[in-house]
Amino acid sequence: MTTVALAGCGSGGTTDPRPPGGALTGDVTVFAAASLTESFTRIGEDFETANPGVRVTFSFAGSSALANQINQGAPADVFASASPANMTTVIDAGNGDGNPRIFVRNQLVIAVPDGNPGGVNGLADLTQPGVKVALCAEQVPCGAAAAKVLAAAGTKLTPVTLEQDVKAALSKVRLGEVDAALVYRSDVRAADEDVDGIEFPESAGAINDYPIVVLKNAPNQPAARAFVEQVLSGPGQAVLAAAGFQAP
Repeated sequence: MTTVALAGCGSGGTTDPRPPGGALTGDVTVFAAASLTESFTRIGEDFETANPGVRVTFSFAGSSALANQINQGAPADVFASASPANMTTVIDAGNGDGNPRIFVRNQLVIAVPDGNPGGVNGLADLTQPGVKVALCAEQVPCGAAAAKVLAAAGTKLTPVTLEQDVKAALSKVRLGEVDAALVYRSDVRAADEDVDGIEFPESAGAINDYPIVVLKNAPNQPAARAFVEQVLSGPGQAVLAAAGFQAP
């Protein structure tokens, strides 16, 4: 399998992606991990304000599903994945333009309904009788991270549901259908009026790197490159940090 070369967001220097002598125009379609919904929506708004001739359209879903769609020919300009593994499938298929760049990291927390009615205080509590837990499916980055954490901790649990992206797992908590879910810190921050987040030390062993890349067949290459630079820029990184993401 091809190894993906992942550059950090501070490597290489920023270049002006605009076409010579002209402003950016047209549509740019960004496929992005579900956990990026709130922060990328804000970055997209800022990008449109700075480039009034451009409209940004997002498709947010599980990274594995997005990678499959790209490899099956879905038209998109940019791919932002919640893990290098799903990015690798896109690069291996020859659908990336250049090396992906890591732009943030994310860490799991235990999400519980507001007030924590199930009395969950740590990873071991998820195995207690009667405690209902939602996890992401293992092909999804949040599910792969959860499986790694649970294996390293020697914790075995049977979830009542396996979801296809992190927002779906979190919604089970928000609706009170489960007592807890393993989701990203950024997702709990985005939903802090409805859920509480419980940090647990074992999560440090499965922190996810998020890579981003312009796609080889991007219909709007100049705007795609400019959007990636917006994500990597100081203002873009500030939006992501405020959302709970960690610097790479």
